[in-house]
Amino acid sequence: IAKDPKQKELGVKAGLFVNRDGSKFYDRFRNRIIFPIRNRSGKIIGFGGRVIDSVSNEPKYLNSPETAVFSKSYELYGYYEARQAIAHANVVLVVEGYMDVVSLAQAGISNVVATLGTACTEQHVRSLFKVVPEIIFCFDGDNAGKKAAWRSLEMCLPLLDDQHRVKFLILRDNEDPDSYVRKYGADALRVEMKQAASLPDFLFTTLAKQVDLEHIDGRVQFAAQVKQYLGKLPDGILKTILFDRLAQTINVDATLFNSKKLASVPLPSH
Repeated sequence: IAKDPKQKELGVKAGLFVNRDGSKFYDRFRNRIIFPIRNRSGKIIGFGGRVIDSVSNEPKYLNSPETAVFSKSYELYGYYEARQAIAHANVVLVVEGYMDVVSLAQAGISNVVATLGTACTEQHVRSLFKVVPEIIFCFDGDNAGKKAAWRSLEMCLPLLDDQHRVKFLILRDNEDPDSYVRKYGADALRVEMKQAASLPDFLFTTLAKQVDLEHIDGRVQFAAQVKQYLGKLPDGILKTILFDRLAQTINVDATLFNSKKLASVPLPSH
């Protein structure tokens, strides 16, 4: 901890120190591995810390709070270091943890960024789409990962035009990207990335599992739900094709959806 009062004050504003009683200052990231967070220009604007002791009762990851220069909704961990690899690959892999980024980079997969302890935001997606046409979201294979994937799908729908693609990779056996690449290797993860489900496939497959398409009432329920999501897409070729796909799936004439006669239903929660 700095001894200069002004330095202490700056440390508190930056989120590095915690002043609990007005006189004593504590290191927010004590006993943690520190990850500096850079903005797109390479300037350090925040920090993340991961616990060293696996039996600690502290949160596994801790980020410095938002400041005038650090917004978690706009910044992505590792982007500055990965920007050339992202541009070269023409695709970016978005993961949830700092160690995921580090481990994948060590294994030779460098076009990777991580969100900063929050869900991916519209601002994140818009900024990435300015650089690449394709985003692959990679989530852990547990229930939390699947729910996070669905939330990302809902967020991406209004941003998915005919020039951009979103895919989803949910790792098997509750693995995260860090453990997966250590256990199976980088080539195995590259294969998984190539086989990642497109947003339309992920949407249709997930909703189809919730109904019985062999029966009329199941097809009606499926159509109403899918129609709600497809309605969020910008007008264009993709939207038209997906409504045609919906019609084929439930075996009706595609012009049915042009009449907009299907009753609206609330979006289901996942």
